Amino acid sequence: MITNTRRVSAPLTLPLIIAAMLFSASACSNPSAVNTNADLAEYKEAQTSTADREENVDKPAFTTKAIATFNEPWAMTALPKVDDKPPKLLVTQKTGELFIVDTATGVKTAVAGVPKVAYGGQGGLGDIIIAPDFATSNNVYISYVEAGKGSDSNIFGAKVIKAKLSDFNSSAPNLQSITPIWQQTPKMKGQGHYSHRLLFSPDGQYLYISSGERQEKTPAQDMAVNLGKIIRLNPDGSLPTDNPFADNNNDIAAQFWTIGHRNVLGMALDNKGKFWAHEMGPRGGDEFNLIEKGKNYGWPLVSNGRNYTGTDIPDHDTRPEFAAPAITWTPVISPSSISIYSSGKYNDFPAWQGNALISGLSSKALIVVNFDENNAASERYRYDMGARIRSMLVVNGEVWVLEDGAEGRLLRLLPK
Repeated sequence: MITNTRRVSAPLTLPLIIAAMLFSASACSNPSAVNTNADLAEYKEAQTSTADREENVDKPAFTTKAIATFNEPWAMTALPKVDDKPPKLLVTQKTGELFIVDTATGVKTAVAGVPKVAYGGQGGLGDIIIAPDFATSNNVYISYVEAGKGSDSNIFGAKVIKAKLSDFNSSAPNLQSITPIWQQTPKMKGQGHYSHRLLFSPDGQYLYISSGERQEKTPAQDMAVNLGKIIRLNPDGSLPTDNPFADNNNDIAAQFWTIGHRNVLGMALDNKGKFWAHEMGPRGGDEFNLIEKGKNYGWPLVSNGRNYTGTDIPDHDTRPEFAAPAITWTPVISPSSISIYSSGKYNDFPAWQGNALISGLSSKALIVVNFDENNAASERYRYDMGARIRSMLVVNGEVWVLEDGAEGRLLRLLPK
């Protein structure tokens, strides 16, 4: 039986430590890039627990159908569906390209006008979502990493823009009317923990942005910087007056919805409108959190993992003033995205209705999480995908998967 908190304690031997260090250098999907970060959680090896491979009587089986191949894909979203035609997806590549993919044919059409991105480490072109009013505005929101200018070209930060996706039904789609919405402050050295996932509230009135702590730990508790936070803005980038820290005469803190985060790479709203996010822990302690207004999630003061040096970090249960995760994973799963299953027009996997589908990098897995009426969550089961999984997307009850890396495939899951 899978419980809400899964923690495996095992002594680390010197060979395992050496192997993990070697893996962190070799597993980067861009071999030509020099990785100067000692703490890249995305690239650490997972020790897979046999308990996670339990067979479940209601665990549906599926096959996969390859649609297209990408060079380091990072995110995807669906364009509004036309009639009964297969969906068209917008797919980003970390290297700086945006494509419209016809899932019926696998044809990829490049979108012109993408801003220059700072590619390297975990940085590059990031998330993409369509505006709630896309049907009339054709607007999309995009996150990416940019470098500083001039003598500051060695520092980096995430940025979010709004742009009009023009001619998207033609052979020459392009981005126009690019408007800056938000950026990480300050830019910093290193190329990790940008997070920069995007999510709209159910009513379309608010934009949430995850902002990683850039592997510096302390910014997550620093109210003077917008790192290590989940941000809440109006769609035009202005500040909602009801944000939890809006009254402290600090324009930076007025952006924050929650604080104390490490590296949030997945945000989603369940079928009841509850806000969930997962984030990567250090050595162990990946988290799945219910996100609630104004709460502090504790990083780096508490974690159910350990520092990369091996030293302990106090667990969440030692500091009840911090919001505790609904699930923690040790060994890690390296969660990279989340999508909530809803049947829509189709219902390929009725057993997953209302469940969260989480993609795993080092775990090379699809993890299925369910919820109960008390806002608790638990891992239901997982699937070994045989490759690092970068992104999951549910569209009208169909499930789409992006593999990570230089030959990452777009897959559709087909029920058996």
